Amino acid sequence: MKRLIFACSLLLASGTMGLADGLFWVVGNRATGKCNIVTSNPVINGDIWFGDGPYKSKDDAKLARSTIRACPALTPDEQKAEDGAG
Repeated sequence: MKRLIFACSLLLASGTMGLADGLFWVVGNRATGKCNIVTSNPVINGDIWFGDGPYKSKDDAKLARSTIRACPALTPDEQKAEDGAG
């Protein structure tokens, strides 16, 4: 019985980790004064002061970032750099 419970808990843990693949979050970075898009679930402490998401695509996260009041608008150079990196 203990083996079955252990096996089920391992299966559940590996399944929930797999669900986070391919997701995006918008995080507010206090150190830079900007909002970044990240691919891991953010931990809210220190310089990270908020996290929003998850979003299924990077485009969805970009759209969400543009609607969050705390996020400053990107300059054209920042937009080009982000589009080139993605």
